[in-house]
Amino acid sequence: MAGRVIFHIDLNSFFASAEILKNSALEGLPVVVAGLHRRSVVSTASYEARAYGVHSAMPLLIAQEKCPQLVVVKGDYSWYEELSERFFQFMRQFSPYIEPASIDECYMDVTEPILRYKRPLDFAWMIQQRLYEEIGLPCSIGVGPNKFLAKMASDMRKPMGITVLRKHEISRKLWPLPISEMWGIGKKSQPILKEHGIHTICDLADEKNESLILTLLGKHGYTYIQNARGNDTNKLTYNTTVQSISQGTTLDRDVEDYDEIKTVLRRLALSLSQRAKNEDIKGSLISISIRYFDFTNAVRSITIQDYTSDASVLFEHALLLYDRNQNGKAVRHLGIGLGSLFSKTHSIDQMKLSLDDVKGHESIDQVLDHLNKQIPGIHLTTAAKLKKQ
Repeated sequence: MAGRVIFHIDLNSFFASAEILKNSALEGLPVVVAGLHRRSVVSTASYEARAYGVHSAMPLLIAQEKCPQLVVVKGDYSWYEELSERFFQFMRQFSPYIEPASIDECYMDVTEPILRYKRPLDFAWMIQQRLYEEIGLPCSIGVGPNKFLAKMASDMRKPMGITVLRKHEISRKLWPLPISEMWGIGKKSQPILKEHGIHTICDLADEKNESLILTLLGKHGYTYIQNARGNDTNKLTYNTTVQSISQGTTLDRDVEDYDEIKTVLRRLALSLSQRAKNEDIKGSLISISIRYFDFTNAVRSITIQDYTSDASVLFEHALLLYDRNQNGKAVRHLGIGLGSLFSKTHSIDQMKLSLDDVKGHESIDQVLDHLNKQIPGIHLTTAAKLKKQ
């Protein structure tokens, strides 16, 4: 594929998948996430529920009529946010050029890393499989030369699909689709277009209809026409600043032995330490992620006083977090993370701490607050306050 290569990674029925991760007994059942009152609407439906005609935005009462055995789960949005952060953190290990599109999808420029693969689609397959094995989230991946075509491709095969949509393929794969399936065309625009004979994406791309579409859709019409022709020019919007790094592993079997857990954590700490040193960074937030045999998860963190990339420090605190939070269940996945990062080339040790403008009558808290504002990324406090935590 010439030019840029863009992946669109879309988590499949994200909220439902997240609930199944919390409760594996839901797997294979028709599950919807919705409020528990009569006027609720479906937020997300599992693919088992969709087989009955249930879909998002459908009133819950109608969904229950279509599927009497429907399992309704109240949304746990703090859990979804936590999983979403893990999803984006996972993706950043493959490319720094990532644009989040929503809580459960992103665009990723993989033009350079995909060159390392003899068969380029192996890269997409590896990401898809590892995301499912390490975090438990199924996804579909669309591959294209721009954002629009990648987005359209990811919608073509769900769940767990991988689809390539090249510009020379759009007449065969994209144009026959109804305009209702074109990303960006809203429900208000669809009946207007259909009323004037614009029924397919091919109709939208047709030069004969260009002036009509510009009249009907106004200033947005040109963008839709160009997208339909495969000419999306929107660039990815991303921030390459690394917020955290992590190292994780999925175990070959369910593990309960404490010494084996320690061995895995020590190995992860060594790997994470080496990676931090290679990237010339340190961090003060150490976290662990645990996935148990039943796919329940625990993510815990601790902030330490000094920035570090030392393997022994990472291991000691990871083990402490594990000891405090392990619940006796067999473990299937372990991970260690390092956050609140800074580069050693901009070390705090090199910063001049000036107290010239700190007034003599200011309290300890005011002085600490002044220092915390001067030094981004750290938080100074008193020993007395630490004891209370």
